[in-house]
Amino acid sequence: MIIKSTQATLMPDTLTKLTYQTFQQGKNYFGLAHKILSSRLSSLVSPPVKRQTTPISPEILEKIRKRFDELLETDWEDAERGIYPQSLLFDNPWEDFFLYYPAVWLDMLQIWERNNQKRYQEFSQKVDTSGYPSYYLQNFHYQTDGYLSDLSANLYDLQVEILFGGSADPMRRRILAPLKQGLEAFKTVLPSRQIRILDVACGTGRTLKLIRSALPQASLFGTDLSPAYLRKANQLLSQIPGELPQLLQANAEELPYLDNYFHGITCVFLFHELPAAVRQRIIDQCFRVTQPGGIFIICDSIQMSDSPELLPVMENFHETFHEPYYKQYITDDLVERLEKAGFQKITTEIHFMSKYLIAHKPN
Repeated sequence: MIIKSTQATLMPDTLTKLTYQTFQQGKNYFGLAHKILSSRLSSLVSPPVKRQTTPISPEILEKIRKRFDELLETDWEDAERGIYPQSLLFDNPWEDFFLYYPAVWLDMLQIWERNNQKRYQEFSQKVDTSGYPSYYLQNFHYQTDGYLSDLSANLYDLQVEILFGGSADPMRRRILAPLKQGLEAFKTVLPSRQIRILDVACGTGRTLKLIRSALPQASLFGTDLSPAYLRKANQLLSQIPGELPQLLQANAEELPYLDNYFHGITCVFLFHELPAAVRQRIIDQCFRVTQPGGIFIICDSIQMSDSPELLPVMENFHETFHEPYYKQYITDDLVERLEKAGFQKITTEIHFMSKYLIAHKPN
């Protein structure tokens, strides 16, 4: 009877895991097919300017595939041990996909032309660019209107999913285990609702949605420079149970919060799009608003120091997409910057194409 009970327990888990792996592999194949088709069409419609990209060897491709498989395994294991509900593994914005995927193709011609003509700071007349720092006024990835239009906000998550072959959310979810662990010390002295977590540069709210699933009682906050992306975040987050996160338009170089206010701070996919000096100012600000004993987690691109064998991939990313600060980013010492701000007990993790820095503010 015990054997049968164990088998009955294992079978649903095995089927769920297989379903999850199939789901993720399907998104990966879809992303690859999209890239191949768009590349061929761009060659016909808007022949690309030749760029100095490096061919990716079979050995590097195998390394990337292995990292992808390891990411999925870790994602499954974290859900299985209760870091977040298994339902999160299958969370996909299908409504946005069917609504906006045609718009991705319609917008592609403008992206190709902007890419070939190196129009890096082009915005439509409807976009008010006043008051933003110059480094922010870029068509990152050549996307239309940079981060300052509703169209850009509507297409962003889908574009990132295609870029990363469906692995964007699994990479984002890697912040959840260290975040929960880092907050354990506060749970003995504070009710869960008094735990305050800030997501810096929250964008469309995807990371905040994941944090809400893992920490349903915590008080969540988000800042971003883009009003359009904050509108999208509010739309997304208002659809899920729990207290609505407090969203605020703000420059992360001057966070509008009291000293020692947050127990945890996260920052996902921001630092590679910043000049070096701005990275330090934002880290300093995050240190200021983190409570003693609190945790700060950065998720961003891999770097040379941790993934030298993937240098051709990093160089190609810089050449293929408009990422003006990326080349300097991959050699930047973020651990040193965190230490300079005052953080201690800094650890790093690598998952697929992302790097994680987990830092603590001393008591």
